[in-house]
Amino acid sequence: MYGVIERRRQYLHLMRQITLEKGHFTTTDIQEAAAVPRSTAQDWINRLVSEGCVIIKEKKQGRLPARYVAVSAVPASACRRIFTTVDGDWVEIYHDCMSGACAAFCGYHHRRAGGVLTHVQREGTLLRECARIGRSDIAIGLYPSAAVGVTGVRREGDMVVQEIRCIGGPAYSLSDMMSGAQGVEKVRISKKGSLVEGEVSTRALTHVVIGVDDTDSPAGGATFAIALALLQHISGAAGVIPIGHHVAMLYPALPGKTAGNSCSFIDIAVDPLKVGAVEERAIKFISDEAASPEWGVAFMTGFRIPSELREFGRQARSGIVSRESAVRLAGKYDIALHGGMGVIGALAGVSLWGLDNAVLLDVDADIRETLAKKVLAH
Repeated sequence: MYGVIERRRQYLHLMRQITLEKGHFTTTDIQEAAAVPRSTAQDWINRLVSEGCVIIKEKKQGRLPARYVAVSAVPASACRRIFTTVDGDWVEIYHDCMSGACAAFCGYHHRRAGGVLTHVQREGTLLRECARIGRSDIAIGLYPSAAVGVTGVRREGDMVVQEIRCIGGPAYSLSDMMSGAQGVEKVRISKKGSLVEGEVSTRALTHVVIGVDDTDSPAGGATFAIALALLQHISGAAGVIPIGHHVAMLYPALPGKTAGNSCSFIDIAVDPLKVGAVEERAIKFISDEAASPEWGVAFMTGFRIPSELREFGRQARSGIVSRESAVRLAGKYDIALHGGMGVIGALAGVSLWGLDNAVLLDVDADIRETLAKKVLAH
C-alpha cells in the first residue's frame, strides 16, 4: 500500500509541475516525464480524474490529444476562455471572464494603456479587442497609470502570441490564472521589479460571421430565434468556439415584411480546417428549420468590413436594395450567399458586424459616424 501511495504522490506532483509550466498536460507528457508505458500513464491520469485531483481541460478531438489540469495547481480562475481569430495582419482577442467586473477592469486598463490595441469592447463577461500584429511600448504602473496592457501581438505558425505587461492584481491573473483558461496553449512569465511580463499563446482561429434573414412567415417563426438556435447547433461541433448573437434593424417600411424587419447574425471562431464543414452544417440547419422558402444565409470569413460593404448595410436600413446588388457585392468580397430573397438581409447583417448593439437596434443611427470611431474597415 505504501508503494501505491508514494507513486500516487509522485504522479500528482509531476502533473502539478507540468500544469504550472504549460497550463495543461497530456498522456504523452506524463509517459515521457515518468518514463513509463503509455497505458500506465493513462491509468494514473484516469485514477486521479476519478478522485477529483485532475480535471479534463479539453477532450480528445481527432488527432488532438485530451488535455488535463491538476486542480490543486490551478487556483480558482476568473478566466474562462481566451482565444484569438486572425484576418491578415489583424487579430481579434477574446477573453471570457467569470465576472463582468473583471472584464470591465481589464477593458478599462487596456484602453488606457493603448499599445497595439486599436479597439476594446466589453459585452457582459466577454472582452473583445482588436489589434494589429506588431509591438508598441507602454507605461504600466500603479494608479493613475494603467495597471495592465498589451505591448505586442505576433504570429508564430498556427499560434498567436500576446505580449502583456502588468502589475498588482493583473500580474496575479497573468501568472496564476490565465494558464487555466480554455484555449490557452502556453503562458511564459518573467519579472522585472514590481512588473510582470508574460506571453500568452493561443491558436490562430478563423473568424466566421453568418448573417440570417427571412426565416419566418406570417404563420410563425422568428429569425432571431433560428439564428440563436444555429449558434447553439454549430457550437456543438469540434473546432468551433461561439462568440455572439446579434439582432439588427433594417428598413422598417419594407413592403411585405412579416414584422418589424430585423435580421440576425452570429459570429464564431473556427479551426481553419473546419470552415467548409461549418458552412455546410449551417446551410443544412437553416434550410431544414426555416418557416419561409425565401430564407437567406450569408457566410463570411474574416472580420474586416470594407467601407463598400458597410455602405450596403446603411442602404438596407434606409431603403430598398436589390438582390442583384447583394449578389454582386458578395461576389466581390468572397462572401457566400445561400437561399432566396433573404440573402439581402443576411448580407446586411454581415455588413453590420462590429457595431454596438445600441447602433444595431436604432435604424436611424448614422453608422458612417460610428465607423469613423473604429478601426475595423479597410
